[in-house]
Amino acid sequence: MLAEIITIGDEILIGQIVDTNSAWMAKQLNLIGVSVKQITSVSDDEQHILEALELAEKRADIVLITGGLGPTKDDITKKTLAKYFNMGFRNDPGALEMVRQIFEKYKRPLLDINIQQADVPDGCEVIVNKNGTAPCMWFEQNDTIFVSMPGVPYEMMYLMDDEILPRITSRFKLPFIVHKTILTANIGESFLAKEIEEIEDSLPAHIKLAYLPKLGQVRLRLSAKGDNETALLKEVELYAKEIISKVNKFVVTDEDIPLEKAILNLMKSKGLTLSTAESCTGGYIAHLITQHPGSSSVYWGGAVAYAYELKESILGVKENTLNTFGAVSEQTVTEMAEGAIKHFKTDYAIAVSGIAGPDGGTEDKPVGTVWIAISSKHKTVAKLFNFSNKRIQNIERSAASALAMLLNLLKETV
Repeated sequence: MLAEIITIGDEILIGQIVDTNSAWMAKQLNLIGVSVKQITSVSDDEQHILEALELAEKRADIVLITGGLGPTKDDITKKTLAKYFNMGFRNDPGALEMVRQIFEKYKRPLLDINIQQADVPDGCEVIVNKNGTAPCMWFEQNDTIFVSMPGVPYEMMYLMDDEILPRITSRFKLPFIVHKTILTANIGESFLAKEIEEIEDSLPAHIKLAYLPKLGQVRLRLSAKGDNETALLKEVELYAKEIISKVNKFVVTDEDIPLEKAILNLMKSKGLTLSTAESCTGGYIAHLITQHPGSSSVYWGGAVAYAYELKESILGVKENTLNTFGAVSEQTVTEMAEGAIKHFKTDYAIAVSGIAGPDGGTEDKPVGTVWIAISSKHKTVAKLFNFSNKRIQNIERSAASALAMLLNLLKETV
């Protein structure tokens, strides 16, 4: 069974908001065995929406639509759907009652424009939105199901979880789709593909291998589709073990988690602690780590120290080191990492100092020059990186490289 997702709104197309709805819906559909054929974003334009609906009907069994259901004049989805299905309008009592309850709850006056939220195309089935004033509408035409939902993420999610997904699973016999993810680091995508080429060529037609590269890492995803979930799981696990055995020295984990979470899990299992000393990354590494629940059992804290004075007073970097070699140097970043271990009393530390840009570079240290050091209580490793002149990319690359270096030192010493 194929689905298509259509998001409606100028705010998405001009980059004012990020379309997180589509990614979330695609993931939930995949979990129940529905494959997403296409994701389309369209403007608040009647003709554009009509064309998108027509094309989607030809391609998909289920079309999920979000956005454009508000009470203002720029929200035209409902009127456009009525035109597409050649329907008039009715005022739905259930939807109107929900609108009344919401406005009564928040002690706000109920305006005519709010009452009109309960007006729906007369041929649709209304699914009451318990978390907002815009009703969810279910249409069927030519063996295709269309579901229009509000674009507010939490409203859409409740509707999908409570109403839409259960209806789809109860109505259709869906195949099982299973995934297995292997996270690798310190090997490029093309080199990785070469290493596992024979295994990939031996995969049966119902199992696919996807390469998902990211800075400093490549995620491999095996996906299988069929009617026997138990058999699929066993089959995917078998091929995953073959891949892991072939490229074991590059494998971080066989869980679908990010690199920093895999490191946290490893360190927690060994009872190890971590601190950070950041300059050019401005706390980004600490952010990556602390976004995960339970990180405090491993991560004790750190310092964001741009100024020489703070590098000296907080991290114990020597004044002579800074004056002789500068902040962006092997000597300084080494003392930052070792100082973090000493002052924060942790087992491991990450230190980063560089020139993120877009200015601040010199002839011998251009923008993108970054030194990273990783320390344990017994060993420090420092490495020079030369990235680009793009500030955000330099920060992200520095963080990815630092985490990969930490992983390597952990593998050596744990």
